[in-house]
Amino acid sequence: MKQTLGIALLIAASVSIYAANNLPGNPVSVLVTVESKGPLPSQLSKEDLQIKEDRDVRQVTDVRSLQGASSQILLLLDDSAGGSLDTQIPELKKFILALPANAEVGVGYMHNGLSQMTSQFTLDHALAARSLRLPEGPGGADVSPYDSLSDAIKKWPMKDGIARREVIMISSGIEGLGGGLPPENPYVNAGIASAIKAGVTVYAIYNPAFGHAGHSFWRETAGQDWLSQLADETGGEFYQIGLGSAVSFEPYLSDILKRQNEQYILTFDAGAENKSGLQPLKIRSTVKGFSLAGPDKVYVKASL
Repeated sequence: MKQTLGIALLIAASVSIYAANNLPGNPVSVLVTVESKGPLPSQLSKEDLQIKEDRDVRQVTDVRSLQGASSQILLLLDDSAGGSLDTQIPELKKFILALPANAEVGVGYMHNGLSQMTSQFTLDHALAARSLRLPEGPGGADVSPYDSLSDAIKKWPMKDGIARREVIMISSGIEGLGGGLPPENPYVNAGIASAIKAGVTVYAIYNPAFGHAGHSFWRETAGQDWLSQLADETGGEFYQIGLGSAVSFEPYLSDILKRQNEQYILTFDAGAENKSGLQPLKIRSTVKGFSLAGPDKVYVKASL
């Protein structure tokens, strides 16, 4: 009888543990972009995808195309940018005016580790375009653009009904506070974590800094590495041509607009967690011919 009772308790405990690790009602959604050298799939299905959260395969419960969906897009410019950014202002204005009517756009500047908004999120694209100004250059502080990103996200008006939130960050990427090289820089990683937690995708465009930092090879190289890490780990894209300034941002901005028509929201049931936090995430296609760009981690709320 004791042996039978012990087996029964063991089975009950195993069932309890299994249930706790597979609790229903813990859905998590992430934005992914389809990338392909050939024709894109007309529509993704749940069977085309595999998601691993912290090495465990998770069930994809929903796949939704974001074509025509609403957006909040923040242009975040580095106030310590070199003069080459001045010539890109007309193209940035043109980009804002070309956004879909249901895209809210904001404009801000990274300054001394903080974000200074010249236009709050608005559907009035002409108003937002007029808020663009020249960077301060020599007068603009260059301390931690990643702290500025975190500050902008902290202030972000998170409204219901917005399908995607994206930042177009234009910077040298140079971390004025130091902190070490990729991928271990704490300031860069804090910016990445804040974006992932808020569900924000970051596109990074390299533009040299003003002054000595703008022609210091190791600083420029490190800055590009950090920007690339930021974009890659949040599911965005990094744009640059060598260590110099781009002749035109138009190809980069056109690609960002194009990618918005190739995006999906994936929803899956995350594992039960005792504490809210970031969990490693891998998303891949089970069909040959295309791949998926998405965040490297996902924020999972505590479910116990």
